[in-house]
Amino acid sequence: MPAADPTVPPACANCGQAFGDPRPNFCPACGQETQIKAPTVGEFLQQFGGAYFSTEGALWRTFRLLLTRPGELTAQYLAGRRKHYVLPLRLFLTISVLMLLSMRAVSSLEYADFEDPEVTNALPDQPFSMQLELGLGSAGLDNGAFYCEGLPEWLCRRIEKRLNVDARAVVLQMQKVSERVASHAGYVSFALLPGFAFGLWLLFRSRGLHYTEHVVFALHLHAFWFLLAAGLMWAGLWAGEYALYAALLVAPAYAALSMRRVYGGRWWALLLRLLVLMLGHIALIVPLVAAVTLAALLL
Repeated sequence: MPAADPTVPPACANCGQAFGDPRPNFCPACGQETQIKAPTVGEFLQQFGGAYFSTEGALWRTFRLLLTRPGELTAQYLAGRRKHYVLPLRLFLTISVLMLLSMRAVSSLEYADFEDPEVTNALPDQPFSMQLELGLGSAGLDNGAFYCEGLPEWLCRRIEKRLNVDARAVVLQMQKVSERVASHAGYVSFALLPGFAFGLWLLFRSRGLHYTEHVVFALHLHAFWFLLAAGLMWAGLWAGEYALYAALLVAPAYAALSMRRVYGGRWWALLLRLLVLMLGHIALIVPLVAAVTLAALLL
């Protein structure tokens, strides 16, 4: 009888399952490899690439389905076919990180010229004009004159104090505001998800789905919206407002097609529900974004 391989332990290091003879390559209880050793660089890259970046990997398979077949990823999950795709929460978090990195990178590119002293020295003592949209009100400078509309007097005074400086200081301050908003955007979006899913549950109660199943749909839909937002940020550097117009058409169209695939029903009823859902979602987004922007500006 051949001697047992000394590099293979007598029991699984992960779950403690004892091995028989001949000792297997994988634990029969948990599936972990039985021969534990430090991987070589080549093995490590092969494992990492095979799991995440191969053309048949779960990540690319998930992205392909998310981008090309609205709602199908949720339908596959609800049908129990989950092994070959990235789980909804993990997908959402992955794309959230991608969006936040895009926000930071694009913001840095937009303010890159102001790192040049020649550019900043050419700025006037007071910015010619700028505007801050803050939910129910707005504030800014118009021809160098401060204005504040729809906001409390004490808040207007604080904003005026922040803007009553030279142009270079305002530019640097706005750069910091953009960075702070980007750092908190993930928290805002994650906080809005439960409310969005609750709206789906209210509007589609007749479908008999559990609340958590609506959460899955919300995660997949927001994952696509965040990918769209990341692409919009980069496209906006060259296409300007045209990229925004395209996104405003694609986002609701994708949502409608996704809802049709997952929930079914007549188009007119589906679109009416989508309109109610989007209006409610926007009503939550606007004050939250305004609050984050104000906090980034004033703190």
